Amino acid sequence: MLQTYLKTAFRSLVKNRKHSLLNILGLSVALGACIIVFLVIQYETSYDKHLKNYKNIYQVVTKDVDAEGEHYTSGVPFPSVKYLRQDFPQYTFTELMQNSEIQVTIKTDTAPATGKKFYEKTGMFYGEPELLQMFEVKFLVGNKDVLKDVSSVALSRSTAEKYFGNWNNAIGKRINLNNSDHDLQVAAIFEDVPQNSDFPFKMIASYVEFIAHDSSNWPINDWGSNTSNHQVYMLLPNQQNTIAINDQLNLFEKKYNTDNKQSTRTHFLQPLRKIHFDDRLENNGDHVTTKTSLYTLIFVGLLVILMACINFVNLSTALAITRSKEVGIRKVMGSSKTQLRTQVFIEAALVVSTAVIIGAWLSWFALPYVKRITSAQGELNLFNAGSIIFMLSIAIVATILSGIYPAFIMGKFKPVEAIKNKINTSKVGSISLRRALVVLQFSFSQIFIIATIIAVSQMNFIRTADLGFNKESVLMLQLNADSATHSRLKAFKNELMARNDVKQVSFAFDAPSSENTWASNFAFDKMEDRGFEVNLKFGDENYATTYGLELMAGRFYGASDTCREYVVNETFVKKTGFKGPQDAIGKLFRLGGRRPMPVVGVVKDFKQQSLREAVAPIAISPKIKYYQSAGIKLSGKNLLASNKEIQVIWDKYFPEYVYNSSFLNESINRYYKQEQRLSLLYKVYAALAIFISCLGLYGLVSFLVVQKTKEVGIRKVLGASVQSLVYLFSKEFTILIFIAFILAAPAAWYLMHTWLNDFAYRIEIGAWVFIIAILTSASIAWITVGYKALRAALANPIKSIRTE
Repeated sequence: MLQTYLKTAFRSLVKNRKHSLLNILGLSVALGACIIVFLVIQYETSYDKHLKNYKNIYQVVTKDVDAEGEHYTSGVPFPSVKYLRQDFPQYTFTELMQNSEIQVTIKTDTAPATGKKFYEKTGMFYGEPELLQMFEVKFLVGNKDVLKDVSSVALSRSTAEKYFGNWNNAIGKRINLNNSDHDLQVAAIFEDVPQNSDFPFKMIASYVEFIAHDSSNWPINDWGSNTSNHQVYMLLPNQQNTIAINDQLNLFEKKYNTDNKQSTRTHFLQPLRKIHFDDRLENNGDHVTTKTSLYTLIFVGLLVILMACINFVNLSTALAITRSKEVGIRKVMGSSKTQLRTQVFIEAALVVSTAVIIGAWLSWFALPYVKRITSAQGELNLFNAGSIIFMLSIAIVATILSGIYPAFIMGKFKPVEAIKNKINTSKVGSISLRRALVVLQFSFSQIFIIATIIAVSQMNFIRTADLGFNKESVLMLQLNADSATHSRLKAFKNELMARNDVKQVSFAFDAPSSENTWASNFAFDKMEDRGFEVNLKFGDENYATTYGLELMAGRFYGASDTCREYVVNETFVKKTGFKGPQDAIGKLFRLGGRRPMPVVGVVKDFKQQSLREAVAPIAISPKIKYYQSAGIKLSGKNLLASNKEIQVIWDKYFPEYVYNSSFLNESINRYYKQEQRLSLLYKVYAALAIFISCLGLYGLVSFLVVQKTKEVGIRKVLGASVQSLVYLFSKEFTILIFIAFILAAPAAWYLMHTWLNDFAYRIEIGAWVFIIAILTSASIAWITVGYKALRAALANPIKSIRTE
């Protein structure tokens, strides 16, 4: 019996190959898009699940409250670990310190000072033996005891191969960090951490090594300071209730921070399973993916597959009229409703199965490009247990959604009416239902179109927004913050300034806009601590001219290696209660417990982070010990050539350091990687939605053309023009598109308004967005309808009238 069903279904699909091709094409594209969405979601939700204790590991995180609201960080003060172990002796804690953006020099016996140099962005991780056990680091050579030795280091397999050619040759070799006077010996090699991990370990050394040789610039004994580089993790037994622990952590800071009993800082446990999706906290890995972005992907995938199933219904019911005689004969020969409906489902299953195979091939072809439109930057495996189950599930669901309505309709045909071709609109279901389906389809496509227009407009706004400083043609160099480097800065700068293509040079902790956030409590004017923090920027006397900061009042401070004067921004002046910038000049400013210094200038607000954050109060001062970057303002004529020539000068003055350069505007653009990918994702899926909508529209037009064949013939005999007949079909669909727009516009506005709320600086959603969307939809629909309508209008009226 099944063989007969399959043979008949295949013959029917071949006979009606035009409709079959449209169905397969629409479903293939939609299923391919859904498979990609599934793979991305599968990858993002797999983070850290390779760990056996994935559900039992928690991070101790921090919440600070001030007049500005709540602020979260993944770090805890350095002194807290001792007391966490004291208060919770029954649990396992481990400390993790990350010193990022370091230089590694390979030391050799023959040329110890001129070994190979590497720049490592993720830097060195310092930890305790419990860290390696908790995060299940798998050793090829050595074991977790390597972190008991102050001078030993463990390297990942790929890192060891990069440094020494073969990881087997790495054991016993020495490396040096940032040209310090202390080497580390490679004592262990571990397997590379999976890509879907928030802990990109490449080099791990003992926490004791950090305290002994690398802690001088960190607030080791300060309860008041905090950094996201220093993190603490906790391993709890299965099914452990965290409520009681969080209650204790709530009071932990007040209990032990005796210097500040009024502290509003609290701590709480964050499950490891939530870290990857919590954008409040800094992440060790490459990115944090929000749950909202995953829900958006799921929503997009559902819309696309629903649109394809709607196409199937429209095309199948349009075809049902032409198959009425076949159905009538089957019923006369004894076929039951169940057999007829089974036949329709078998045909739907054949179409869907073919579409799944083609869709899988399309998704395989598209996988190399997925990184450009989604946050999943690791390798996506098309054929795994989860994806295969998903493909089978989506095939079954699509078969049911696509086949149930046509099967129900065709099973109701009466044999006599079917054989005589008396089946009309009322017999194949109301035309209103198909109109509703087309309205639904175009609503979906218009949501995509509106979302695309708004996302692209916001990204254009970001690219052209006034940041309050000049980001163009500024070359940023990474410096080492040591006295040897600082002693050569003046000579390095003089040689740079002698070049015609260099306008200005400034040494600073960072650029006006960077991912660094350094904030502190402060006192101002009457020397009373304020209820909010101030962001800190450290730069030399050329900081303002190099980056184009605009002075609103007073002057910029003069040349100095230490802090003697401060410059603040407009927001600082407003938040401290002064009417204007001039009123702040001459007032005393005290940072933390330091000596008060006068404010000598006020600069116009500039964006120190992305446009998602509002401008914070800022204080700028010189402090050479913190200078870690050089900003070089170029003439902009040939930036790449200038970069190469500046590298020659760098190698002359700093031969022991890797030349690490980037352009400031490129660094700022990286803030918006996720938004740029989302914008591109909307473009791609909007194009798919429009394509699938056009197929659905074609299906409904095909249905109407069959229904109105005799009417068109009579109209032509009575003198109707081709234009009027095309208008006859186009008018109805234009109305449907406007109805779809009325439904889509509020939904799209709400979705994109919510998305834009993540930006402190954003575009306004104007009427022009919706005008473009409706004109685009209408134009596409007219082109689609016009083709089929024109063919019907040009048909021989005599043949049309004779059509039964």
